[in-house]
Amino acid sequence: MLQTTLDRYLRQLREVRQLSPQSLNAYQRDLDTFCAFLTARQIDDFASVHSQDIRALLAQRHGEGLSPRSLARLLSAIRGLFSYLIREQALPADPTAGVRPPKQGRKLPKVLDADRMQQLLDTPTCEDNPFLAARDQAMLELFYSSGLRLSELASVHCAQLDLPAGLMRVIGKGNKEREVPVGSVAREAIRAWLGERASCARPDSPWLFISQQGQPLTPRAIQLRIRRAGSTRLGQPLHPHMLRHSFASHLLESSGDLRAVQELLGHADISTTQIYTHLDFQHLAKVYDQAHPRAKRK
Repeated sequence: MLQTTLDRYLRQLREVRQLSPQSLNAYQRDLDTFCAFLTARQIDDFASVHSQDIRALLAQRHGEGLSPRSLARLLSAIRGLFSYLIREQALPADPTAGVRPPKQGRKLPKVLDADRMQQLLDTPTCEDNPFLAARDQAMLELFYSSGLRLSELASVHCAQLDLPAGLMRVIGKGNKEREVPVGSVAREAIRAWLGERASCARPDSPWLFISQQGQPLTPRAIQLRIRRAGSTRLGQPLHPHMLRHSFASHLLESSGDLRAVQELLGHADISTTQIYTHLDFQHLAKVYDQAHPRAKRK
């Protein structure tokens, strides 16, 4: 009974809400955990679940060392399931009502400052293969130029680019489309890459970034290439999201326009974007501490 209902809900997420495979996998993992917990308590119907059952699950997982962020995600997945069942009139009430996730500290994202970013992008590559060198440079430039998510860059088609206009259409979370600018340096890097891409691309291949075998690059492959660039050019670990965070932080620091940065990042809620104002304040506080004669006690 539990599994049949869960399968129906996951199918709705996939076919109606059209969640990404990564999001679907995350939902399934959390809800499988929930179902296993209910089965152990001899509960075989979601209509028999009470709020104390959900609190007991959260307490158990907390005791097993699950982080507050992961517990909040677990509760969110359970809330989504019961909201669906209520809309389907399969339940009279929502047992998650009144259940609160544990408080969690909000970590500030890691960014590269402007000098380190310039070092990353301007350092000549040590890659001997022209195909890989041009492709990796284009990916680095596009990540920083347009503030893309990893999944967005991996799914970009050539047809989404308008290089003369310096624009690109991006399909973000929830299949929402937005238009982002592509800077002049990134456009030059992409043109250089397109020249190399032609040697391996299949005639009908729509993907902008491909392997030497002509296959679209997976997100994992892109992560590994960005990590390699960080190691060889900066001597530090580097993740695609660090480039997105740096894009947002530098843009906000220069413009102060939070709403514009929200639009460019594709954030549904401006509170998500506001975390970058804390990064900006950290920068200002550092400047103050270094420059003001009475900022620190001697």
